[in-house]
Amino acid sequence: MMEYTVNNLSNLAGISARTLRYYDEIGILKPSRINSSGYRIYGQSEVNLLQQILFYKELGLPLDNIKSIITNPNFDENQALIHHHHELLEKRKQLDLLILNIEKTIAFRKGEIKMTDKEKFEGLKEKIVKDNDEKYGKEIREKYGEETVSKSNKKFKNMTKEQFEKFTLLEDEINTLLLEAFKLHDPSSELAQNVAQLHKEWLSYTWPSYTKEAHAGLAQMYVDDERFTAYYDKDQPGLAVFLRDAILIFTGKYK
Repeated sequence: MMEYTVNNLSNLAGISARTLRYYDEIGILKPSRINSSGYRIYGQSEVNLLQQILFYKELGLPLDNIKSIITNPNFDENQALIHHHHELLEKRKQLDLLILNIEKTIAFRKGEIKMTDKEKFEGLKEKIVKDNDEKYGKEIREKYGEETVSKSNKKFKNMTKEQFEKFTLLEDEINTLLLEAFKLHDPSSELAQNVAQLHKEWLSYTWPSYTKEAHAGLAQMYVDDERFTAYYDKDQPGLAVFLRDAILIFTGKYK
């Protein structure tokens, strides 16, 4: 059976030795043993596990999630490979759509073909939906159900060019005004409540229907889920909590 040192395995897998040492430190990939010279030694099981880790990384999963998956007692390598295969095929399909979009756009700009405004966004909206689903899909489905999420994704994909532009501009406006409102330190201020109203309008582009309860629940998720919090707090710490409070006041759910 082949065995590898850190340097040997890093060269084999195309990653740095530092990465392998880090994986050992966080417990995601431990060596099979330490030899008499103090070197980490990896066997076939570790090689197979590293392959799984790199597949998951290619699919965009954070290390914490990968660790939870591969350390689960029910983890099945064969099923994981089938899952990787399916996800990579979907990823290839998405890339093929984007490549086709670019090729058609080049031909359109050369005057070789006609291209509708709808065609210009083919593949782009699908990528946004897929990226969001990979990041937040599990939590959103648990909170709102599969049917609601599916309807929301369908509504987003069917946006017209004008709707998509307004949706994007509205998101930028919300983020800009939210920073201004934060400076007032009052989520009940007129400006903060205007942000909450705009946020409601922004949701209307993708939500099948609106309720104050669902809006308040999403606002709370912005604080409870560290990924949402990181998105809003990247420019100003505390912004996620401020937006949550503004929306809770707006919906009458503030306690």
